Amino acid sequence: MNIWSFDKSFEGFLTLVFDCYEMKIFPDKILRDDDTEIFPVDHDVISDEVKAKRVWTGLRKKISGDSCRLLFRAFLSEADDIELLILNYIREILQSPVNVELNFGNPYVLEMLKISRKVNREAQRIPMFVRFQKTCDDIYYASFDPQYDVLPLVIHHFEKRFADQKWIIYDTRRRYGFYYDLKTTTEVTFTESMVNPATGEIDESIMDRDEQLFQELWKSYFKSMCIVERLNPKLHRQLLPKRFWKYLIEKQG
Repeated sequence: MNIWSFDKSFEGFLTLVFDCYEMKIFPDKILRDDDTEIFPVDHDVISDEVKAKRVWTGLRKKISGDSCRLLFRAFLSEADDIELLILNYIREILQSPVNVELNFGNPYVLEMLKISRKVNREAQRIPMFVRFQKTCDDIYYASFDPQYDVLPLVIHHFEKRFADQKWIIYDTRRRYGFYYDLKTTTEVTFTESMVNPATGEIDESIMDRDEQLFQELWKSYFKSMCIVERLNPKLHRQLLPKRFWKYLIEKQG
C-alpha cells in the first residue's frame, strides 16, 4: 500500500496533487499529520505555495467557479478519506475529454456534491446561531462548535455585516478562530483560560460591565416572545439542533 501524508492544510493538499502528477504516483491512502498509522509513510508532502497555486489555477481553467467552491467545501468536511475522494475527483476532471461537473452518474461527482451540500448547510447556520459577548476591550467574542471546518466560508459575511466593530469568532473544536480589527482579519489561537469551553461564556474578569445586563435582557425577550400554547419541541429541535444550544445565551439556565 502506497501511503502519503500532508499537513492538513488546503495548500498542503494541493501540493500533494502536484506531487502526484510530477512523480506519476498516486497514493492508496492519504494521512493527515495527526493521523496514526502502523505502516510507514512512503511520501511526506511538504506544503509549497507555488505548487499549490499552479494546481488551483489549472483546476479553475478546467472547471467552473462553482465546482471549485464545491471542491473546497468538500475538503473542509474533514470526512474520512475525503482527500482520496477529492484526488479521484480531480483525476476524473483532468483525464476526461468532456466536462464531468454535472455527470451525477459518476460516483466521485455525486459523492462530492453530497458532502459539499452538508458543509454548506452547516456554514449557513453560523450567522443564525452565533451569539456575541462584549469584552472590556470592546471586542465582541463568540464561540462555535461546528460539525465541519466551516469558519473560512463565513468570515467574509461577518466582515461585511459587522465592519464597524472588532470581533473574534472561535472554533472550540479545532481550537482556532478569526480576529477582525476593523481593517484586516487574521487567524488566531489562544488558551481557553478566559473562556468556558462548555458554554463559550467569557470570564467575568474580561466581560464588559453591561454585558451581563444585556444577556439577561435577551433572555427575558426570548421568554416573553414564547407562546406556550404553540410549543413544538420536535420542530424546535429540527430547526435549532440541540448541539448548538450550549453556546446560545437564551438557552442557558
